[in-house]
Formats: sequence, structure tokens, C-alpha cells
Amino acid sequence: MLLLQFSTSHYCRKARLALGYKKIAYEVENLTPGVHVFRIKPLTGLTTVPVLLPQLEAQPVAIADSTKILQFLEEYCASPPLLPKERSLQQQAWMLEDWLDESIGTATRFVYYHFRAKEGKASEPSPLSQLLIQVVIRQYGINPASVKLAAERLSLALDILWQHWQENPYLIGSSPSVADIAAAALLSPLALIPRYRQDYPWLMNRIAEIHHLCGEPLPPGL
Repeated sequence: MLLLQFSTSHYCRKARLALGYKKIAYEVENLTPGVHVFRIKPLTGLTTVPVLLPQLEAQPVAIADSTKILQFLEEYCASPPLLPKERSLQQQAWMLEDWLDESIGTATRFVYYHFRAKEGKASEPSPLSQLLIQVVIRQYGINPASVKLAAERLSLALDILWQHWQENPYLIGSSPSVADIAAAALLSPLALIPRYRQDYPWLMNRIAEIHHLCGEPLPPGL
């Protein structure tokens, strides 16, 4: 299998965690933002990463979107499972994954890129890196007002996740699920921000645990 990705994307990290958890051999092709559309769009009709190319007979040529990739992997390789056995818990796991994907992953992006452009600029000050950061900021309309809303959304989300994880090692059921994979990946950019490392050590520990379980290198900051 081949994963087309941006190396810094937390949505691509989600796909890598799932592949690692399933112990599926794969390679990555790192794309350049902007130019990537010439590689991606002919395959999927879209311009977003990650894209998984199964490269297997009787399988789709390309699968776009991190959630679709998780769904494919669960069907393709049932063991170890990323869903509980109970159907009701499966629905809860996918609902939580969707919330993390659509809302919390976006909030993380806003807070992370605002940090990278301001006090975190020294972490990667190269002109090319800063240019790409500014492109993302303009593309998504990241500004102080939208960052404030994103930070408030993250605060509420982390309270909810803490309640889940305080009662159980995993968000849904008694083993890792798509929800844990999504949380560990989509919140991982916060590890680079000192305030989140200081205020949410339990989150950093959980992110690290899931990464170790999946055989994925830790995100920057951990």
C-alpha cells in the first residue's frame, strides 16, 4: 500500500496510526502542498490528503479522506479490530471519530498554525516553512478571533475526553478504537505548544501511548 500525504498533516497521521495498529506494510509518498493537486486530483477528483493507494487486486485504486481510509482498513483487515464487537458501541465510536475529525481536528489546526506563526516561529524559522504556514493561514481564514473560538472548542473537547479516559483506558469499549486513533492523531499538534504540554500532561501521555501501540514515531514536542 502507498499513502500519499503531507508529512506534517495530523489527518495523514491518523491514517498512519491505523495502518500501524493493523500492522499493514505500507510506504509513504510525501507531497508538496500546492503542487500535490496534480498527483491527487486525477486519482480522486479531490485536492485533499491523505489518499491511500491499496495497490491490490479487486481493491479500489485510491481512497481519499482519513475516515474513509479507516473504514477501508477495518473491512480489509479485521484483526486487530478498531471497533468494539457491540454494534451500539461501533456507532458511538464512529460518531466520536466524526466529531474529532470534523470539529476538533479543525480547531487544532487553527490553534497550531497561529502558534507556529507567532511565538512558535523559532521552532522552524526557514523562509519556506513560514511561507507555507502563511498559505495555510490565508486558506483557512485563521485570525485572532477564529483562533479564540477554536481554543474554546478545544478546552471543552479536552474536558469531555478527560471524562471518557478517566473512567476507561480507551474512549469506547475495552480496546483501542477509531476514536482513540483519531484523538491521538488530531490532537497531536498540541504537543508542540508549551501551554498544552503543561496544562494537559494526561493528554500527552495518552497520545504517546497510542503512538507506541501503533509503532508510529512521536509527534514533535513529545
